Amino acid sequence: MEKYRPPLTEKEIISIKDAAFPAPFQPGLEYNSPAHGTWNIVHTGMLLPGSHQIYVCADNCNRGVVLTAAEMGAADRFSTIAVEEDDITNGQMEELVIEGVSEILHKLKQKPTAVLLFTVCIHHFMGCDIPYIYRTLRERFPDQWFIEAYMDPIMQKGGLTPDQKLRRAMYDCLEKKERNPKQVNIIGNDLALQPDCEMLGLLRARGYTVKDLTTCESFEEYLSMAESFLNIVTYPPAKVAGEALSKRLDMEFLYLPQTFDYDEIDCQLALLQEKLSGTPETNPSGQADSSAAKTCGEQVSPAVNNSTDIPTALLRERCEAELERTRALLDGMPVAIDAAAVPRVLGLARLLLSHGFRVIRVYADSFSAEEQADFVWLQEHAPDLTVCATIHHNMRVFPREGEPVLAIGQKAAYFHQTGHFVNMVEGGGLYGYAGILGMCERIREAFLTQKDTKDLVIRKGLGCVSCI
Repeated sequence: MEKYRPPLTEKEIISIKDAAFPAPFQPGLEYNSPAHGTWNIVHTGMLLPGSHQIYVCADNCNRGVVLTAAEMGAADRFSTIAVEEDDITNGQMEELVIEGVSEILHKLKQKPTAVLLFTVCIHHFMGCDIPYIYRTLRERFPDQWFIEAYMDPIMQKGGLTPDQKLRRAMYDCLEKKERNPKQVNIIGNDLALQPDCEMLGLLRARGYTVKDLTTCESFEEYLSMAESFLNIVTYPPAKVAGEALSKRLDMEFLYLPQTFDYDEIDCQLALLQEKLSGTPETNPSGQADSSAAKTCGEQVSPAVNNSTDIPTALLRERCEAELERTRALLDGMPVAIDAAAVPRVLGLARLLLSHGFRVIRVYADSFSAEEQADFVWLQEHAPDLTVCATIHHNMRVFPREGEPVLAIGQKAAYFHQTGHFVNMVEGGGLYGYAGILGMCERIREAFLTQKDTKDLVIRKGLGCVSCI
Protein backbone atom coordinates (compact mmCIF):
# COMPACT_ATOMS: atom_id res chain seq x y z
CA MET A 1 0.00 0.00 0.00
CA GLU A 2 1.37 3.40 -0.96
CA LYS A 3 2.07 5.65 2.00
CA TYR A 4 -0.35 8.57 2.26
CA ARG A 5 1.27 11.95 1.81
CA PRO A 6 -0.86 15.01 2.54
CA PRO A 7 -0.83 17.54 -0.30
CA LEU A 8 1.49 20.50 0.13
CA THR A 9 -0.21 23.84 0.66
CA GLU A 10 0.88 27.47 1.02
CA LYS A 11 1.57 26.64 4.65
CA GLU A 12 4.73 24.81 3.49
CA ILE A 13 5.56 25.98 -0.04
CA ILE A 14 4.83 29.16 -1.98
CA SER A 15 6.01 30.98 -5.10
CA ILE A 16 8.23 33.90 -4.19
CA LYS A 17 5.94 36.26 -6.11
CA ASP A 18 3.21 35.46 -3.57
CA ALA A 19 5.44 35.26 -0.48
CA ALA A 20 5.46 37.77 2.35
CA PHE A 21 8.68 39.32 3.63
CA PRO A 22 10.36 38.57 5.98
CA ALA A 23 8.12 35.70 7.17
CA PRO A 24 6.55 33.72 4.31
CA PHE A 25 5.03 31.09 6.62
CA GLN A 26 2.91 31.18 9.76
CA PRO A 27 4.49 29.69 12.92
CA GLY A 28 3.03 26.52 14.36
CA LEU A 29 3.91 22.94 15.24
CA GLU A 30 7.52 22.45 14.19
CA TYR A 31 9.45 19.58 12.59
CA ASN A 32 13.17 19.02 13.08
CA SER A 33 14.81 17.39 10.06
CA PRO A 34 17.73 14.96 10.49
CA ALA A 35 20.10 17.49 8.91
CA HIS A 36 22.23 18.59 11.88
CA GLY A 37 25.37 20.12 10.40
CA THR A 38 24.71 23.57 11.81
CA TRP A 39 26.49 24.44 15.05
CA ASN A 40 24.65 24.68 18.36
CA ILE A 41 25.61 26.35 21.62
CA VAL A 42 27.70 23.37 22.76
CA HIS A 43 29.89 23.50 19.65
CA THR A 44 30.29 27.27 19.87
CA GLY A 45 31.18 27.20 23.57
CA MET A 46 33.92 24.64 22.91
CA LEU A 47 35.80 27.25 20.86
CA LEU A 48 36.96 28.91 24.08
CA PRO A 49 40.32 27.25 24.85
CA GLY A 50 40.45 25.28 28.11
CA SER A 51 36.86 26.06 29.04
CA HIS A 52 34.32 23.78 30.73
CA GLN A 53 30.55 23.85 30.12
CA ILE A 54 27.99 23.15 32.86
CA TYR A 55 24.29 22.84 32.06
CA VAL A 56 21.68 23.08 34.83
CA CYS A 57 18.46 21.52 33.59
CA ALA A 58 16.16 18.52 33.66
CA ASP A 59 17.34 15.21 32.20
CA ASN A 60 15.14 15.50 29.10
CA CYS A 61 16.77 18.85 28.21
CA ASN A 62 20.22 17.53 29.04
CA ARG A 63 19.94 14.67 26.56
CA GLY A 64 20.65 16.73 23.44
CA VAL A 65 23.57 18.72 24.79
CA VAL A 66 25.15 15.65 26.42
CA LEU A 67 25.01 13.81 23.10
CA THR A 68 26.52 16.78 21.30
CA ALA A 69 29.50 16.88 23.67
CA ALA A 70 29.96 13.11 23.39
CA GLU A 71 29.63 13.08 19.60
CA MET A 72 32.36 15.69 19.25
CA GLY A 73 34.70 13.89 21.64
CA ALA A 74 34.58 16.62 24.29
CA ALA A 75 32.77 14.92 27.17
CA ASP A 76 35.69 15.73 29.47
CA ARG A 77 34.89 19.44 29.06
CA PHE A 78 31.21 19.06 29.82
CA SER A 79 29.12 18.52 32.98
CA THR A 80 25.47 18.69 33.99
CA ILE A 81 23.46 19.41 37.11
CA ALA A 82 20.09 17.68 37.01
CA VAL A 83 17.03 19.67 38.10
CA GLU A 84 14.35 17.45 39.65
CA GLU A 85 10.79 18.19 40.71
CA ASP A 86 11.65 18.81 44.35
CA ASP A 87 14.22 21.42 43.32
CA ILE A 88 11.43 23.48 41.77
CA THR A 89 9.32 23.56 44.91
CA ASN A 90 11.79 23.67 47.80
CA GLY A 91 13.00 27.23 47.19
CA GLN A 92 16.66 26.21 47.05
CA MET A 93 17.43 26.46 43.33
CA GLU A 94 20.26 28.94 43.90
CA GLU A 95 21.93 26.56 46.37
CA LEU A 96 21.51 23.66 43.92
CA VAL A 97 23.39 25.55 41.24
CA ILE A 98 26.10 26.93 43.50
CA GLU A 99 26.83 23.66 45.30
CA GLY A 100 26.53 21.64 42.10
CA VAL A 101 29.05 23.81 40.26
CA SER A 102 31.34 23.80 43.27
CA GLU A 103 31.31 20.01 43.47
CA ILE A 104 32.08 19.69 39.76
CA LEU A 105 35.01 22.10 39.93
CA HIS A 106 36.47 20.46 43.04
CA LYS A 107 36.41 17.06 41.30
CA LEU A 108 38.05 18.19 38.07
CA LYS A 109 41.70 17.14 37.91
CA GLN A 110 42.56 20.17 35.82
CA LYS A 111 40.77 23.42 36.55
CA PRO A 112 39.28 25.13 33.49
CA THR A 113 40.27 28.56 32.25
CA ALA A 114 36.61 29.56 32.15
CA VAL A 115 33.28 28.03 33.12
CA LEU A 116 30.35 28.49 30.77
CA LEU A 117 27.38 28.08 33.11
CA PHE A 118 24.09 27.53 31.26
CA THR A 119 20.86 28.22 33.09
CA VAL A 120 17.61 27.31 31.34
CA CYS A 121 13.93 28.15 30.89
CA ILE A 122 12.89 27.00 34.37
CA HIS A 123 15.18 29.57 35.98
CA HIS A 124 13.28 32.35 34.20
CA PHE A 125 9.93 30.93 35.36
CA MET A 126 11.12 30.69 38.97
CA GLY A 127 12.69 34.15 39.12
CA CYS A 128 15.98 32.56 40.11
CA ASP A 129 18.55 35.01 41.52
CA ILE A 130 21.14 34.57 38.76
CA PRO A 131 23.35 37.52 39.86
CA TYR A 132 23.63 36.01 43.36
CA ILE A 133 24.72 32.67 41.88
CA TYR A 134 27.51 34.21 39.82
CA ARG A 135 28.62 36.54 42.59
CA THR A 136 28.97 33.62 45.01
CA LEU A 137 30.79 31.39 42.52
CA ARG A 138 33.26 34.13 41.63
CA GLU A 139 34.03 34.63 45.31
CA ARG A 140 34.60 30.89 45.82
CA PHE A 141 36.69 30.41 42.67
CA PRO A 142 38.57 33.62 41.99
CA ASP A 143 40.97 31.91 39.56
CA GLN A 144 38.20 30.89 37.14
CA TRP A 145 36.20 33.06 34.77
CA PHE A 146 32.45 32.46 34.92
CA ILE A 147 30.58 33.19 31.69
CA GLU A 148 26.85 33.81 31.93
CA ALA A 149 25.24 31.59 29.29
CA TYR A 150 21.67 30.50 28.60
CA MET A 151 19.83 27.54 27.10
CA ASP A 152 16.40 29.16 27.04
CA PRO A 153 14.77 28.59 23.63
CA ILE A 154 11.40 29.79 24.92
CA MET A 155 12.86 33.30 24.96
CA GLN A 156 14.07 33.38 21.34
CA LYS A 157 10.82 34.68 19.84
CA GLY A 158 10.95 37.89 21.82
CA GLY A 159 14.58 38.86 22.08
CA LEU A 160 18.08 37.54 21.57
CA THR A 161 18.37 33.84 20.87
CA PRO A 162 20.53 31.58 23.08
CA ASP A 163 23.01 31.53 20.19
CA GLN A 164 23.28 35.33 20.07
CA LYS A 165 23.57 35.57 23.85
CA LEU A 166 26.37 33.02 23.89
CA ARG A 167 28.33 34.69 21.08
CA ARG A 168 28.16 37.92 23.06
CA ALA A 169 29.12 36.27 26.37
CA MET A 170 32.08 34.43 24.81
CA TYR A 171 34.06 37.68 24.89
CA ASP A 172 33.19 38.70 28.47
CA CYS A 173 36.62 37.62 29.72
CA LEU A 174 38.33 40.32 27.66
CA GLU A 175 39.38 43.38 29.65
CA LYS A 176 40.74 46.73 28.55
CA LYS A 177 44.38 46.64 27.52
CA GLU A 178 46.76 48.94 25.74
CA ARG A 179 45.77 49.16 22.09
CA ASN A 180 47.81 47.54 19.34
CA PRO A 181 47.08 49.67 16.24
CA LYS A 182 48.23 46.81 14.00
CA GLN A 183 45.92 44.13 15.39
CA VAL A 184 42.34 43.36 14.29
CA ASN A 185 39.71 40.88 15.55
CA ILE A 186 37.23 38.76 13.62
CA ILE A 187 34.35 38.34 16.07
CA GLY A 188 31.70 35.65 16.46
CA ASN A 189 32.40 33.14 13.71
CA ASP A 190 32.18 29.39 14.21
CA LEU A 191 34.22 28.72 11.08
CA ALA A 192 37.41 30.51 10.14
CA LEU A 193 37.35 32.69 7.02
CA GLN A 194 39.04 31.23 3.95
CA PRO A 195 42.70 32.34 4.04
CA ASP A 196 42.67 33.61 0.46
CA CYS A 197 39.76 36.05 0.84
CA GLU A 198 40.45 39.67 -0.13
CA MET A 199 39.80 41.08 3.35
CA LEU A 200 42.45 38.92 5.02
CA GLY A 201 44.78 39.58 2.10
CA LEU A 202 44.39 43.33 2.55
CA LEU A 203 45.09 43.05 6.28
CA ARG A 204 48.16 40.87 5.75
CA ALA A 205 49.52 43.19 3.04
CA ARG A 206 49.35 46.12 5.47
CA GLY A 207 51.07 44.27 8.26
CA TYR A 208 48.07 43.63 10.52
CA THR A 209 47.78 40.68 12.87
CA VAL A 210 44.32 39.09 12.74
CA LYS A 211 42.89 37.43 15.85
CA ASP A 212 39.95 35.05 15.59
CA LEU A 213 38.58 32.79 18.33
CA THR A 214 38.29 29.98 15.77
CA THR A 215 42.09 29.93 15.44
CA CYS A 216 43.12 30.71 19.04
CA GLU A 217 45.17 27.81 20.43
CA SER A 218 45.41 29.02 24.04
CA PHE A 219 43.43 31.04 26.54
CA GLU A 220 46.24 33.61 26.64
CA GLU A 221 45.98 34.09 22.89
CA TYR A 222 42.24 34.59 23.29
CA LEU A 223 42.82 37.21 26.01
CA SER A 224 45.18 39.08 23.67
CA MET A 225 42.17 39.91 21.49
CA ALA A 226 41.54 42.75 23.95
CA GLU A 227 44.58 44.55 22.48
CA SER A 228 43.01 44.96 19.02
CA PHE A 229 41.79 48.37 17.90
CA LEU A 230 39.12 47.05 15.51
CA ASN A 231 36.43 44.36 15.65
CA ILE A 232 35.05 42.99 12.38
CA VAL A 233 31.89 40.88 12.17
CA THR A 234 31.19 38.85 9.02
CA TYR A 235 28.54 36.41 10.34
CA PRO A 236 25.15 38.11 10.96
CA PRO A 237 24.20 36.28 14.20
CA ALA A 238 27.44 37.64 15.71
CA LYS A 239 26.64 41.32 15.09
CA VAL A 240 25.28 41.76 18.63
CA ALA A 241 28.51 40.28 20.02
CA GLY A 242 30.70 42.61 17.98
CA GLU A 243 28.72 45.68 18.92
CA ALA A 244 28.69 44.81 22.63
CA LEU A 245 32.43 44.11 22.79
CA SER A 246 33.27 47.26 20.84
CA LYS A 247 31.14 49.40 23.12
CA ARG A 248 32.45 47.81 26.32
CA LEU A 249 36.13 48.12 25.41
CA ASP A 250 35.84 51.31 23.31
CA MET A 251 37.04 49.60 20.14
CA GLU A 252 36.30 50.39 16.50
CA PHE A 253 33.65 48.24 14.82
CA LEU A 254 32.84 47.20 11.25
CA TYR A 255 29.98 44.99 10.16
CA LEU A 256 31.01 43.41 6.85
CA PRO A 257 28.65 40.44 6.34
CA GLN A 258 29.10 37.71 3.77
CA THR A 259 27.48 38.79 0.51
CA PHE A 260 27.26 37.60 -3.10
CA ASP A 261 26.80 41.09 -4.53
CA TYR A 262 29.80 42.57 -6.34
CA ASP A 263 29.00 46.17 -5.45
CA GLU A 264 28.56 45.36 -1.77
CA ILE A 265 31.85 43.44 -1.72
CA ASP A 266 33.58 46.49 -3.22
CA CYS A 267 31.95 48.77 -0.68
CA GLN A 268 33.00 46.56 2.23
CA LEU A 269 36.61 46.44 1.04
CA ALA A 270 36.60 50.21 0.62
CA LEU A 271 35.20 50.71 4.13
CA LEU A 272 37.88 48.48 5.59
CA GLN A 273 40.59 50.27 3.63
CA GLU A 274 39.29 53.63 4.83
CA LYS A 275 39.33 52.39 8.43
CA LEU A 276 42.89 51.11 8.10
CA SER A 277 44.12 54.25 6.35
CA GLY A 278 42.65 56.74 8.78
CA THR A 279 43.19 57.54 12.42
CA PRO A 280 40.56 55.91 14.65
CA GLU A 281 38.07 58.51 15.80
CA THR A 282 38.30 59.26 19.49
CA ASN A 283 35.96 60.48 22.15
CA PRO A 284 36.92 62.94 24.92
CA SER A 285 38.37 60.11 27.02
CA GLY A 286 40.85 59.35 24.28
CA GLN A 287 39.41 55.90 23.52
CA ALA A 288 38.23 54.69 20.13
CA ASP A 289 34.60 55.48 19.41
CA SER A 290 32.69 52.42 18.23
CA SER A 291 29.60 54.51 17.53
CA ALA A 292 31.28 55.80 14.38
CA ALA A 293 30.91 52.40 12.68
CA LYS A 294 29.45 52.41 9.17
CA THR A 295 28.10 49.66 6.97
CA CYS A 296 27.33 49.40 3.27
CA GLY A 297 23.65 49.43 4.11
CA GLU A 298 23.98 53.03 5.29
CA GLN A 299 24.90 56.17 3.37
CA VAL A 300 28.54 55.90 2.36
CA SER A 301 30.30 58.59 0.38
CA PRO A 302 30.98 57.91 -3.34
CA ALA A 303 34.69 58.36 -2.63
CA VAL A 304 34.57 55.41 -0.23
CA ASN A 305 32.53 53.28 -2.62
CA ASN A 306 35.02 53.78 -5.44
CA SER A 307 38.35 53.75 -3.61
CA THR A 308 40.23 50.50 -3.10
CA ASP A 309 43.66 49.27 -4.07
CA ILE A 310 42.35 45.72 -4.64
CA PRO A 311 41.92 44.80 -8.36
CA THR A 312 38.17 44.30 -8.05
CA ALA A 313 37.57 44.61 -11.81
CA LEU A 314 39.85 41.65 -12.46
CA LEU A 315 38.23 39.71 -9.63
CA ARG A 316 34.80 40.32 -11.14
CA GLU A 317 36.00 39.06 -14.52
CA ARG A 318 37.34 35.92 -12.91
CA CYS A 319 34.07 35.34 -11.02
CA GLU A 320 32.08 35.82 -14.25
CA ALA A 321 34.25 33.25 -16.02
CA GLU A 322 33.94 30.71 -13.18
CA LEU A 323 30.18 31.21 -12.90
CA GLU A 324 29.79 30.59 -16.65
CA ARG A 325 32.04 27.54 -16.49
CA THR A 326 29.99 26.13 -13.62
CA ARG A 327 26.64 26.90 -15.31
CA ALA A 328 27.77 25.16 -18.48
CA LEU A 329 28.82 22.07 -16.52
CA LEU A 330 25.42 21.78 -14.81
CA ASP A 331 23.69 22.19 -18.20
CA GLY A 332 20.27 22.99 -16.79
CA MET A 333 20.35 20.71 -13.76
CA PRO A 334 17.94 22.15 -11.16
CA VAL A 335 19.45 23.71 -8.03
CA ALA A 336 17.93 23.98 -4.55
CA ILE A 337 19.46 26.10 -1.75
CA ASP A 338 18.76 26.11 1.97
CA ALA A 339 19.21 28.94 4.42
CA ALA A 340 21.37 26.84 6.75
CA ALA A 341 24.10 26.83 4.10
CA VAL A 342 24.61 30.59 3.79
CA PRO A 343 23.41 33.60 5.80
CA ARG A 344 21.97 35.23 2.65
CA VAL A 345 20.16 32.48 0.82
CA LEU A 346 18.26 34.92 -1.41
CA GLY A 347 21.48 36.67 -2.36
CA LEU A 348 23.00 33.39 -3.51
CA ALA A 349 19.82 32.51 -5.42
CA ARG A 350 19.95 35.89 -7.13
CA LEU A 351 23.61 35.48 -8.10
CA LEU A 352 23.01 32.07 -9.65
CA LEU A 353 19.74 32.95 -11.40
CA SER A 354 21.24 36.12 -12.87
CA HIS A 355 24.00 33.97 -14.37
CA GLY A 356 21.73 31.42 -16.00
CA PHE A 357 21.54 28.70 -13.36
CA ARG A 358 18.25 26.87 -13.00
CA VAL A 359 17.50 27.56 -9.35
CA ILE A 360 14.09 26.05 -8.60
CA ARG A 361 13.71 26.25 -4.83
CA VAL A 362 14.88 28.03 -1.70
CA TYR A 363 14.41 26.40 1.71
CA ALA A 364 13.92 29.05 4.38
CA ASP A 365 11.45 29.65 7.19
CA SER A 366 12.17 33.39 7.27
CA PHE A 367 14.50 35.95 5.72
CA SER A 368 16.82 38.49 7.27
CA ALA A 369 16.14 42.19 6.83
CA GLU A 370 19.40 42.43 4.88
CA GLU A 371 17.86 40.37 2.06
CA GLN A 372 14.97 42.66 1.18
CA ALA A 373 16.56 43.99 -2.02
CA ASP A 374 17.28 40.44 -3.19
CA PHE A 375 13.71 39.43 -2.33
CA VAL A 376 12.27 42.24 -4.47
CA TRP A 377 14.63 41.36 -7.35
CA LEU A 378 13.60 37.70 -7.22
CA GLN A 379 9.91 38.57 -7.17
CA GLU A 380 10.41 40.57 -10.36
CA HIS A 381 12.91 38.39 -12.23
CA ALA A 382 12.16 34.88 -10.92
CA PRO A 383 8.51 34.97 -9.80
CA ASP A 384 8.07 31.19 -10.04
CA LEU A 385 10.98 30.39 -7.73
CA THR A 386 9.45 28.44 -4.86
CA VAL A 387 10.13 29.05 -1.20
CA CYS A 388 9.73 26.01 1.03
CA ALA A 389 9.59 25.80 4.81
CA THR A 390 11.92 23.46 6.67
CA ILE A 391 10.27 23.25 10.09
CA HIS A 392 6.56 22.96 9.18
CA HIS A 393 5.26 19.63 10.49
CA ASN A 394 4.18 18.45 7.02
CA MET A 395 7.81 18.54 5.89
CA ARG A 396 8.26 15.19 7.62
CA VAL A 397 6.40 13.65 4.64
CA PHE A 398 7.63 16.04 1.97
CA PRO A 399 7.59 14.27 -1.45
CA ARG A 400 11.10 13.11 -2.32
CA GLU A 401 10.39 12.15 -5.93
CA GLY A 402 11.31 14.19 -8.99
CA GLU A 403 14.20 14.92 -11.31
CA PRO A 404 17.77 14.91 -9.95
CA VAL A 405 18.64 18.09 -8.07
CA LEU A 406 21.92 19.66 -7.05
CA ALA A 407 21.53 20.95 -3.51
CA ILE A 408 23.45 23.67 -1.70
CA GLY A 409 23.12 22.86 1.98
CA GLN A 410 22.24 19.79 3.98
CA LYS A 411 18.53 20.42 4.38
CA ALA A 412 18.04 20.88 0.65
CA ALA A 413 20.00 17.66 0.11
CA TYR A 414 17.86 15.81 2.64
CA PHE A 415 14.52 16.98 1.31
CA HIS A 416 15.51 16.10 -2.27
CA GLN A 417 17.34 12.90 -1.28
CA THR A 418 20.26 13.82 -3.49
CA GLY A 419 23.92 12.89 -3.20
CA HIS A 420 24.87 15.82 -5.41
CA PHE A 421 25.15 18.51 -2.77
CA VAL A 422 27.42 21.21 -1.42
CA ASN A 423 28.02 20.17 2.18
CA MET A 424 28.35 23.47 4.01
CA VAL A 425 26.76 25.43 6.86
CA GLU A 426 26.89 29.03 8.10
CA GLY A 427 28.63 30.29 4.97
CA GLY A 428 31.41 27.72 5.16
CA GLY A 429 34.02 30.43 5.75
CA LEU A 430 33.53 31.71 2.18
CA TYR A 431 33.94 35.45 1.86
CA GLY A 432 34.13 38.13 -0.83
CA TYR A 433 35.12 37.42 -4.42
CA ALA A 434 37.16 34.47 -3.20
CA GLY A 435 33.94 33.19 -1.63
CA ILE A 436 32.09 33.30 -4.96
CA LEU A 437 34.97 31.46 -6.62
CA GLY A 438 34.94 28.94 -3.78
CA MET A 439 31.20 28.42 -4.16
CA CYS A 440 31.63 27.72 -7.87
CA GLU A 441 34.31 25.15 -7.09
CA ARG A 442 32.09 23.44 -4.51
CA ILE A 443 29.14 23.34 -6.91
CA ARG A 444 31.27 21.71 -9.60
CA GLU A 445 32.58 19.17 -7.10
CA ALA A 446 29.00 18.40 -6.00
CA PHE A 447 27.95 17.86 -9.60
CA LEU A 448 30.84 15.52 -10.40
CA THR A 449 30.89 13.52 -7.16
CA GLN A 450 28.01 12.06 -5.16
CA LYS A 451 28.14 12.08 -1.35
CA ASP A 452 26.65 9.71 1.22
CA THR A 453 23.88 12.08 2.27
CA LYS A 454 22.34 9.79 4.87
CA ASP A 455 25.66 9.45 6.69
CA LEU A 456 26.82 13.06 6.43
CA VAL A 457 23.76 15.09 7.40
CA ILE A 458 23.27 13.38 10.77
CA ARG A 459 26.71 14.52 12.00
CA LYS A 460 26.35 17.51 14.29
CA GLY A 461 28.47 20.62 13.92
CA LEU A 462 30.03 20.46 10.44
CA GLY A 463 33.69 21.32 10.81
CA CYS A 464 33.96 19.84 14.32
CA VAL A 465 35.51 16.49 15.10
CA SER A 466 32.77 13.85 15.03
CA CYS A 467 32.93 10.52 16.84
CA ILE A 468 29.91 9.13 14.94
